[in-house]
Amino acid sequence: MPNPKAKHPGPSHRVYGGSLLPRPPALGWLYLLLGLAAAGLGGCAQLGPATLQTERNHYNIAVQRTNDEQLLLNLVRLKYRDTPLFMEVTSVASQFTLTGNASAAATLASESPGIFGFGAGASIAEKPTVTYSPLQGDRFIQSVLSPISLKNISLLYHSGWSVERIFRLCFQRLNGLKNAPGASGPTPSLAPDYEDFQKAVRLLRRLQTKDAIDLMYAEPGGVPALALEIHPDAQDGPDAKAFAELVGVDPGKNHYLLISGRTAKPGQQIRIEPRSLLGILFYLSQAVEAPARDIESGRVTRTTHPGGETFDWTRLTGDLLRIASNPNRVEDAAVQVHYRGTWFYIDDTHLDSKSTFSLLAQLFSLQAGEVKSDGPVLTLPIGD
Repeated sequence: MPNPKAKHPGPSHRVYGGSLLPRPPALGWLYLLLGLAAAGLGGCAQLGPATLQTERNHYNIAVQRTNDEQLLLNLVRLKYRDTPLFMEVTSVASQFTLTGNASAAATLASESPGIFGFGAGASIAEKPTVTYSPLQGDRFIQSVLSPISLKNISLLYHSGWSVERIFRLCFQRLNGLKNAPGASGPTPSLAPDYEDFQKAVRLLRRLQTKDAIDLMYAEPGGVPALALEIHPDAQDGPDAKAFAELVGVDPGKNHYLLISGRTAKPGQQIRIEPRSLLGILFYLSQAVEAPARDIESGRVTRTTHPGGETFDWTRLTGDLLRIASNPNRVEDAAVQVHYRGTWFYIDDTHLDSKSTFSLLAQLFSLQAGEVKSDGPVLTLPIGD
């Protein structure tokens, strides 16, 4: 017969296996714990903006660095008369996968009223895919071999570039003044003629620093040209007169037309001969200082004066661009590549070299950047 005084299980107790144990919390508590865990995972969703902020910069730096390395590599190749090749990064796609987990566990024991634990975790995985495409085909070859557009030259000038730096890269003749035209191809065997051309463009640079000239694109009679305007207060000055005498035009005028062609009106127009993009690349490849062993073995052309003395290319390009070489990797290089067992690099402290290299990259983008590749596309997944 039941004992009326015996203690019955209350609302918070239940008999389990003959023992009186605490009742586990209601399912609502379990849902609450799981909800808290899920809220913790929800905080992980905020990783998106932070990931974009860091990873975008990483890709930006990587693409810029590899573009510079590719450009430098092709300059070195041209010095060795090897075939250049440009691979364009056509797309970079990166997929981020966020995975998370939440758990809740209950331990029921006779000596404790109930022990519950919960946990949450998350991980993020990146799966980038990079697509490369070689720049080739008729349109690319035409852009590389065609003379630099006079519109682009005017655009660069008005972007703040030095007129001297632009003219030395883009022109190989101003009337009768030669700017090493033979250097627009494989390294010539005879020393180039360039001194008077450099004197003329340095005079223009002096006028530019005084804000005394302007260079604008024009099409007189439908013929592409550059209009060189000299401000009235400088047109009779010593720099303007010296420039006119060197180039062979009438001094004292406030403007001259620079036209590309075989003939120009004497005294009023200056015949110019623009380089092609490939010619500019060849010209700047003369700045590569190859190891002596490669010159002695005949892998690199040795340029000489008529008397047989070796011509020092730094006399022509040294204040524009210097690409040094070292058997070991260089720590303080702005950009460097390893080729033919040697490290070729641009010193990070040689600001003139860095400026010319940056101008070359812009010229390449302007002249060939809009060409659609007709070649095969190589897509490489990176990572797991």
